[in-house]
Amino acid sequence: MLQHYKPYQAIKQNSKGAAMEREKEYLTFILNGEEFGVDILCVQELRVWSSVTELPNKPDYIKGVINLRGIIIPIIDLRQRFGLTPLPYNEQTVTIILRNPDSSEPMVVGIVVDAVSEVYKFSMNGIRKPPAFGQQIDACFLEGLASVDNKLIILLNSSSLLDQNELYQISKPLDEPTVDNSAIAV
Repeated sequence: MLQHYKPYQAIKQNSKGAAMEREKEYLTFILNGEEFGVDILCVQELRVWSSVTELPNKPDYIKGVINLRGIIIPIIDLRQRFGLTPLPYNEQTVTIILRNPDSSEPMVVGIVVDAVSEVYKFSMNGIRKPPAFGQQIDACFLEGLASVDNKLIILLNSSSLLDQNELYQISKPLDEPTVDNSAIAV
């Protein structure tokens, strides 16, 4: 089990010591054959899949909670949270424990992923903004896209992953009609 990365976030300097460009490291993982990345500064540890304590009356993507050294941590199946078909967990299934580095709003959550891939270092100039999708697609978790060896890595916004309002939001299907209750007469 891997634990406690010593994250690297650096600013390249030219020969005169002037700052040139920022770099940021991302831990990447696999979901449904696609590679995603999270800011390594938010990764507390990696754990092999183990059972959780299930809670009643919760969305399917919330698997339950674990007690990690005295801290109760909610476990989210990121595959299900993103609307993908759930898979049975196996020896490759990993739980990534994320911690918000902002101490004013502490949040710790575990995300279940298909497998862990690599750690990449990207220059901030090499990260492209995601395309605009309009209001029909929820892009709140997308930070950007980075290219490595002719493949695109989807970089997730760690702030959104660690925001209770975004992570636990239950959304209705896009084609479900909305009801305007203000037009109902009493």
